[in-house]
Amino acid sequence: MSSTTPSFDQFKLNKQLLEAIKDAGYSKPTPIQEQAIPLALAGHDVLGIAQTGTGKTAAYVLPLLMKVKYAQGMHPRALILAPTRELVMQIEEAVQTFGKYTDIRYVCLYGGLGPKTQIEKIQEGVDIIISTPGRFLDLYTKGNIFTKELKTMILDEADKMLDMGFMGQIRAILEVIPVKRQNLLFSATFGGKVERLSHEFLEFPERVEVTPEAMTADTVYQVKYMVPNIKTKINLLTHLLEDSTLERVIIFTKSRKNAESVFSYLDRKDMGTIRVIHANKGQNTRINSIEDFKSGEIRILVATDVAARGLDISMVSHVINFDVPLIYEDYVHRIGRTGRAENDGFAITFVNPAEEFHFQKIEEIIRMEVPAIQIPAEVKIPETPFEEKQAYAREIDGQKKKENPDYKGAFHEKKARPKSNPQAKAPRGNKNSKAKRNRNQLKTQGNYKKKG
Repeated sequence: MSSTTPSFDQFKLNKQLLEAIKDAGYSKPTPIQEQAIPLALAGHDVLGIAQTGTGKTAAYVLPLLMKVKYAQGMHPRALILAPTRELVMQIEEAVQTFGKYTDIRYVCLYGGLGPKTQIEKIQEGVDIIISTPGRFLDLYTKGNIFTKELKTMILDEADKMLDMGFMGQIRAILEVIPVKRQNLLFSATFGGKVERLSHEFLEFPERVEVTPEAMTADTVYQVKYMVPNIKTKINLLTHLLEDSTLERVIIFTKSRKNAESVFSYLDRKDMGTIRVIHANKGQNTRINSIEDFKSGEIRILVATDVAARGLDISMVSHVINFDVPLIYEDYVHRIGRTGRAENDGFAITFVNPAEEFHFQKIEEIIRMEVPAIQIPAEVKIPETPFEEKQAYAREIDGQKKKENPDYKGAFHEKKARPKSNPQAKAPRGNKNSKAKRNRNQLKTQGNYKKKG
């Protein structure tokens, strides 16, 4: 690379694209763009390892628009696959932004609404399809998509796609598209599943990795609070949100139930305008909530991991992990919502006793120990209820068993101790005999089934 300041002019993109880039306010390419765009323009298969917020969408959209150039024919020449509707819409926004001075036609395909409008758009003629795997296969099998002219295929967020169980659908799609094509695969992490897919999908790829695997952005300051129970999490969350410097906040939970509970509680506390999004919310509700959050009309967005990727919002001040994610790579994607576009961001994680194991695994993946902060003295820390303690104990038992198959569990060990005492055998036998007599008596009384 030249020692001069990098610019988009160096890629020899056409005038229409350069004008659109200028209108969008981009002055220089990000590292992933600087490395991936020339390779994609040269026709290579590309394997891109890049975390969220690094500009990877433009890294494949720009060379794709340069390759497609203009509207032509009736059938698609490029296919972009993404795991979620939110990410499909984010990619659509990039295609709109950079293709504004071209006549390139595109269509977004995803579930959650009827396919009629999507089919009509395909039938009018389309150059680029942006789709989730399921909806693409559905329309293909019904004869609405012709794939013979596909020359480029792009998989975005490949790791998330595999975590969501799309491997079978991806393989089915690979069976019905032309073998001769250019392939680009982008992923935030490069685990075993993604590596296997890359061998099936890519031919002699050029690998571009702008950050070490699963590393978090330097612009994100991370902290953790060790909390004893769910009520303390709620009290701590309320305390933190009273600080006006938390201007635009995403709170991530592990389940729809937790998301609704957190939303309902905060909504009653008058913490500012708040919305909640998860898989059970209607498509229009989710889109409107995200748009209002982007525009600054909403201060707090509560979300499950369905929204951890595909949210391209540059001014998120804080991400709060109310629950530790069980898919460890999702931690990187969650906190990637803040600290974007070279802005500083803050990521706060609440860790209960059963989540300590999982967060230690996350720290191994991101190759750093996240600093622990004391819970402020003003935050009330209630006693942990017995049932919650028991639930944590069962979870911790399960974690230990997973790590060590020979571990039998704390309850089993406690129960096993009397067996090692020979003096305990006789009384236990008498007790068992007495219990047997009691059962026989209940049988004769006709109450056994009721008691058993």
